[in-house]
Amino acid sequence: MADTALMPIPGPVDPVPVARDTTPRADGRIDLLGLPRDRIIALFAEAGLDARAAKLRAKQVFHWIYHRGVTDFEAMTDIAKTMRPWLAERFVVGRPHVVEAQHSTDGTRKWLLRTADGHDFEMVFIPDADRGTLCVSSQVGCTLNCTFCHTGTMKLVRNLTPGEIVGQVMLARDALGEWPKGSMAGLEDAEDAGHYSSDGRLLTNIVMMGMGEPLYNFDNVKGALRIVMDGDGLALSKRRITLSTSGVVPMMARCGEEIGVNLAVSLHAVTKDVRDEIVPLNRKYGIEELLSACAAYPGASNARRITFEYVMLKDKNDSDEDARELVRLLKSYDLPAKVNLIPFNPWPGAPYACSTPERVRRFSEIVFEAGISAPVRTPRGRDIDAACGQLKTAAERKSRAQIDREAAATH
Repeated sequence: MADTALMPIPGPVDPVPVARDTTPRADGRIDLLGLPRDRIIALFAEAGLDARAAKLRAKQVFHWIYHRGVTDFEAMTDIAKTMRPWLAERFVVGRPHVVEAQHSTDGTRKWLLRTADGHDFEMVFIPDADRGTLCVSSQVGCTLNCTFCHTGTMKLVRNLTPGEIVGQVMLARDALGEWPKGSMAGLEDAEDAGHYSSDGRLLTNIVMMGMGEPLYNFDNVKGALRIVMDGDGLALSKRRITLSTSGVVPMMARCGEEIGVNLAVSLHAVTKDVRDEIVPLNRKYGIEELLSACAAYPGASNARRITFEYVMLKDKNDSDEDARELVRLLKSYDLPAKVNLIPFNPWPGAPYACSTPERVRRFSEIVFEAGISAPVRTPRGRDIDAACGQLKTAAERKSRAQIDREAAATH
């Protein structure tokens, strides 16, 4: 594959690595993970089923994949025994390959995953007392070059497919034991496991805040999240899903209209000079244009506030004047807003330091006193480099010589 490190400040029409709904497999079978029902119906028809049978089998398989978490066609017990080998010869239900799984002392879990064509990416699960949040990646690498973000120091390799995005959710549910009881045991009666929903489960929320800019992989992210929200599948409410963008203004309205999930915006600065430095996309879509797009975001209201993420960088964006300007900006656009203050998570070679706890607390007080919620996010998973802004695959951290040695050892 050609080098796909793009210009630092890409626009929506700039070239992006090819977006596919599946990744070709060496055995010729098609991975159904991440495919919507109409695509599965079409594939079954192309494989030889008549229209009625293709529709019926697609409905059954979709249920087993997303409602039950089943990966083996033989366990899909309401499908005729003679049909199961036919499916297995032509199709597969995959998962991302786990290269490494890490557990933090605070309960955070991080997985290093590998695509079928050999590219690495990461996902993180963050448990809390009242929720469990999965941080999902949308791209291998990133092209935005935000200077405070470790992921931003990677080159963009390619977009993740819908299956690779949905696969992160499926893999997390596997690891957490979140599928209906008995779903992997080959139940004879599909109703034995009872109705499944996200209520009472460990994984309750999804944030598109992992590696990459979701709005630069819009179609694949939309396809994946529609499956996640499908009532016949994973059945997670759109109110429990948040998509984070660094400010790809032309795509924000489409996100609200076509996906309808909560919006988070990586703001991180309140002046042009500082935001130009730390979020270079600001040179293309400035603060005023970004906040105007936020004000127009479909579905935004006091009940569904837009979250503004603000990483606290010592002597860069953390003064009392910065806090007051943040308040002024949000109020001038009459935005239903919440501000998440994020203590900077250091990484080797980072050009910034974290604001002092006292400075973070004072910044938060100023914003709170103006009537805008501004909680300080507790860093999670720092000991396994799983905290906000720290995601960067192990392959990227290794030397070229080390990677070559490991590759040679496997052959």
